[in-house]
Amino acid sequence: MTAGCSPDRSAHARRRLLVAVFSLTSTLGYVAMVQILPVVLVPIAEDLGVSRTAVAAASTVSTLVGALVAVPVGRILDRHGGRLVMTAGSVLGATAVLLWSQVTSMPMLYAAFAMIGAALVMSTYESAFAVLVVATEPGERDQAILAVTMIAGLATYLVYPLLGWMNGAMGWRATLMALAATLAVISVPVHLWAVPSSRAHVTRVREREGYPIGFVLRRKRFWLLTVAFVAQAGAASAFLLLVITYLLDLGHSTVVATSVPIAVGALQILSRLFLTTVGDRVPIARAAAFAFAVQAAGLLLLPLVGLSLPLTLLCVAAVGLGQGIAVIARPSMLADSFGILHFASVLAVVSVPLALARAGLPLVATWLGDWRFLVMCGVLTLVGVAALLPILADDRRADVPAPEAPEPAH
Repeated sequence: MTAGCSPDRSAHARRRLLVAVFSLTSTLGYVAMVQILPVVLVPIAEDLGVSRTAVAAASTVSTLVGALVAVPVGRILDRHGGRLVMTAGSVLGATAVLLWSQVTSMPMLYAAFAMIGAALVMSTYESAFAVLVVATEPGERDQAILAVTMIAGLATYLVYPLLGWMNGAMGWRATLMALAATLAVISVPVHLWAVPSSRAHVTRVREREGYPIGFVLRRKRFWLLTVAFVAQAGAASAFLLLVITYLLDLGHSTVVATSVPIAVGALQILSRLFLTTVGDRVPIARAAAFAFAVQAAGLLLLPLVGLSLPLTLLCVAAVGLGQGIAVIARPSMLADSFGILHFASVLAVVSVPLALARAGLPLVATWLGDWRFLVMCGVLTLVGVAALLPILADDRRADVPAPEAPEPAH
């Protein structure tokens, strides 16, 4: 036997490196381009002399641009891998946050967030998942994705006190400049160093299978998965936008109304810890259907619990369960269903309606107001559950070959 690491040990080391890198860079990306907005929203509105709603609308611009670039970015990831895409995305993100720190008008702000929308797609979860699916073995894929989302999810919630301190001590412009510098100094070189090269990506892809995108788009299973994840994500986005306002209008104190949503983050982390514990014993499709059903129940029951704080916490936490499982289930179920060869493109196609739902459904919920938006969100999530039921039934018949399916491409 020749000296050196065995293939299994080398693959394991590569997986651990990518998990560590993507946990770090996804955290930095979301903190600098997403999490900071609520912290600096009020001072930005005051400095620019505009409404808070106008500033908050920048996130909608980001979401829509992300939907626009998702498919071309997915195609590039499938063909060339993630090194150049994720490095360029980090450069674009750092530039966008720096521009954001210097804005003096709303067009400048919206231009910065248009760049942020593209940067998020190129340098955070969507691209990281595409790289992990190709770079890791199928048996390790879910655990790798789970580790990244759990670490990044926890870190982005814990960083809020630091962001608040930075904004108070330095002002919003200096805070954004510091975050831009952090992206440039850490995320750019780390992506360039650690993400597999185009040559390594092509070599790995040759070992994998996957159905062509045209075939995937003609499968009922693809559209059921799309409906399920779009419905869940849109409902959760609308809920998270309005839950504090709803609780305040109901009569809860400001402290309670602003603290209760922490339950969403807590359940996201706990749900992912649960998945790490059960491993392969609970199929991810079954876990997703259960989590979505719990989310729907929480949303529909919340208008009935009144001012009961324990019951309110349970209902709000139910949304965190749905969110926590959905982030893992979407890439996992798509890869299991349609293979690896065109995975990034398949994931990107799902991301487009998902982004549109996240941008549009909160506006519909705002128009409905009061308890009616909760009913809308609950019914939408039930639609997601209904879409998963035929998939669960198909999975129980997995020993029967699927009709009309061509051999996966290599």
